[in-house]
Amino acid sequence: MPKRNDLEQKALHYVVGTGYQGVLQSDLWRELGASSREGSRVSIKLEEKGLIRREKELQEGRWTYRLYPKRLPASIETIIDCPCLLCPDNARCDPTTTISPKSCPRLTDWIINLGKEAPAAPEGPSAIAEPDMPEDDPDAESLDT
Repeated sequence: MPKRNDLEQKALHYVVGTGYQGVLQSDLWRELGASSREGSRVSIKLEEKGLIRREKELQEGRWTYRLYPKRLPASIETIIDCPCLLCPDNARCDPTTTISPKSCPRLTDWIINLGKEAPAAPEGPSAIAEPDMPEDDPDAESLDT
C-alpha cells in the first residue's frame, strides 16, 4: 500500500483533473487502487487542508461523496481574450498614470463579461458553489477610481 502522502498527492491530482464535474469518491479509490477506508481518510484529510470539497450524493441507491477541487490550475484560455494582451497602450499602462487598468473601459467590460461567458455550472446538490467573497472589503481597490 502506498504511503498516505503519496496517495494524497495522487488523489488531489486526479480530483483536479476532473475539473468542474468532480469525481465520485468510490471511483477515485478504484482508480488509485486504494481501499475505501484509506480513500475516505485521504479525502477527509484533503478537505481539512482546504484542497477539495466533498458533497454528499445519492448514487445508485447508495450515499457517497463527489469530490471537487477547490482550485483549478490556470490555463491560457482564462486570459486569451484579455484586451491588455493586444492593447496599443500596454507599455504606458500603469496604476499610477492616466492610462491605468483602474480606468480602462475595455478591461472593465472584459472583466464584467467573464461571468456571462462561463460554462453553465451543474445544478442541484452537486452544483459548484461560488467562492466566498467578502461583501465590503475596505482594503479592496475599486475599478471606479
